Amino acid sequence: MSNFVEHVTGIGALAEPVRRNLYLYVCAQPDPVGRDQAAEAVGIPLHKAKFHLDKLEAEGLLETRFARLTGRTGPGAGRPSKLYSRADRDIAVSLPGREYELAGQLMAEAIAESAANGMPAIEALNRAAAERGRAIGAALLEQSGAPGSKAKALALASQALTAHGYEPRTVAGRVELANCPFHSLADTHTDMVCGMNLALIDALVETVEADKLACHLDPAKDRCCVVIESR
Repeated sequence: MSNFVEHVTGIGALAEPVRRNLYLYVCAQPDPVGRDQAAEAVGIPLHKAKFHLDKLEAEGLLETRFARLTGRTGPGAGRPSKLYSRADRDIAVSLPGREYELAGQLMAEAIAESAANGMPAIEALNRAAAERGRAIGAALLEQSGAPGSKAKALALASQALTAHGYEPRTVAGRVELANCPFHSLADTHTDMVCGMNLALIDALVETVEADKLACHLDPAKDRCCVVIESR
């Protein structure tokens, strides 16, 4: 959730037209930009450029450094200027959440393994997804500790699934996933994506608490094909 808030805040900073123009100008330059240069390029007063550039820096959209534009050093060289450049940060927000980068990573791992040892690509994909699910579950246990009950195990699994865009909902005593993070892929490659989802979530659930939780495929309209239930 924190990443989502940071991304939305950053995008919100670009809703202001002057700020957006400054951001686009800075991003288009091959070298870091000073306040005077940016103000002149966008056609605004220097004090206004300073305000908006610093706001973009505060929101993590621009990075800054100080340098003397004249190249002179020593006494009389003047104070260093604050220079702005695009931050090394990707911002992508979609509603509902999507995880196409994760899908791409898993598929790349599967292709590499299939090419290396001849394993069928789908089997390699499910194996890569399961490894990722176990890693997610292990990180969660390290952070939160082992759950002591079915309710806590479900809550812990739901926490991890929420972070990856699945939108877990408790319905009639089981957890259903209102969103598939790989929605577009699932539309065109349903069996492959459902298998990948099941492998990832099953491994996550098994890592969190295999004795208390189980997951299985239960496809339905407008939600992920996987559900989680108490044993």
